[in-house]
Amino acid sequence: GAPPVTADVAVDGDRIVAVGRVDERGRRELDADGLLVTPGFVDPHTHYDGQVTWDPLLAPSVWHGVTTAVLGNCGIGFAPVRPDRRAWLVSLMESVEDIPASALHAGIRWEWESFPEYLDALSALPRAIDVGAQLPHAPLRTYVMDERGSDNEPATEADIAAMASLAEQAARAGALGFSTNRLPAHTAPDGRPIPGTFASVDELLGIGHGMARGGGGVVEVVSAGGMGDVDGGFRSDVDWASRLSRETGAAVTLCLSQVDGAADEWRDVLRWIADANAAGARLNAQVAGRPLGILIGLATKQQYTGRAAYDEIADLPVAERARAMADPERRRRILETPNAGIGIGRFIEAMADRVFPLDEHPDYEPAPEQSIAARA
Repeated sequence: GAPPVTADVAVDGDRIVAVGRVDERGRRELDADGLLVTPGFVDPHTHYDGQVTWDPLLAPSVWHGVTTAVLGNCGIGFAPVRPDRRAWLVSLMESVEDIPASALHAGIRWEWESFPEYLDALSALPRAIDVGAQLPHAPLRTYVMDERGSDNEPATEADIAAMASLAEQAARAGALGFSTNRLPAHTAPDGRPIPGTFASVDELLGIGHGMARGGGGVVEVVSAGGMGDVDGGFRSDVDWASRLSRETGAAVTLCLSQVDGAADEWRDVLRWIADANAAGARLNAQVAGRPLGILIGLATKQQYTGRAAYDEIADLPVAERARAMADPERRRRILETPNAGIGIGRFIEAMADRVFPLDEHPDYEPAPEQSIAARA
């Protein structure tokens, strides 16, 4: 919080040994006059799971002073994976995070199946910045349960034991923790919520205990209440996360957002977290430094997903889909068909007053009358 000052920074080996006026010459000197010199930033929430396998710089994070990036967030990633499920995990990443599958297919060299093998593959590559990885729930569940996992069927005792064993193995190999995603709006391309969205408390506790047996780690929860999808989602997630933390000693982070339907709920969540911590849990809320945004369009996500008349053509290439949507009869059917899902389509519909055109020269502070709702 202090005002910035002009100073020299001297580094000897891996230590900062002086900040201020340094008269000695260095073996290597960087002229940072007029720039900001800061400690390196740790970015705890990135989706470089694919890019990390081919890009030693991890741009653009490296441009902004990030010196450590954490992967495996939101319950999605690329390990563990069986060879016949690689394309499925790529499709999840594209659907949830807008990372083009074409880039992932072109760039990833699949040199692993298990999570420890994934870490070994990352360790073998040159690095400009440090990386760490969490074990993501979706690939773990898919690896153990295959289509049953993708369909979000309840896990059996045997399934939970297998996932717990793999979690223990991942922790021993160096996983920073485990991440799970409770948001139904995060879906696969076919509209199914990603694996693990509705996982039982027994499944989550089983995986958490597996991590603890392997040495522990942080558990990241993208909460069901995080974007207003599920009534009472935060309350339920805080309750089971508190139990998991007390039983295993793990620190648990929950993504916390302010949502329209419950504008003051974040105050309740922070109070629940404080009460849980007073009772012996270790919970922390993670709040983004800016409002979240979604890129909307025919090539990414849009509000008609979940309407039967649109889903009939959803798999067509963009140009063909646009032509089909221009047909008056198709347009009428799409507009008259209610959205049957609880995913991204309904979420976008509810936010039309905050959806704006992304022109060639973007306006990042648009006026309310420029919104899609106002234009409509």
